[in-house]
Amino acid sequence: MAKVTSKLQVTIPKALAERYGVHAGDEIAWEPAGDVIRVVPSGRKTAPDREARLRFFDQATVRQRRRKAPLSGTAGEASRGWTREELYERGRTR
Repeated sequence: MAKVTSKLQVTIPKALAERYGVHAGDEIAWEPAGDVIRVVPSGRKTAPDREARLRFFDQATVRQRRRKAPLSGTAGEASRGWTREELYERGRTR
């Protein structure tokens, strides 16, 4: 956890600086992101362009539709080799 000094300075933890390639003298951008602040090293894109966002949205929509689609072969009893009625009759004396 980093602290803000009286001069409003913040130290980036070493592990994060190494992970994201931030070095002494590099410029970073501070961007509002809702209720949080995003720290972005200079020269890096913060968000995909409009076309990429639309492509991601379309891909997510296709995945969601596949999840909600009925499973193939759920016509059921024919593919199982038995019917529901036969299941309840098993084990009963006749």
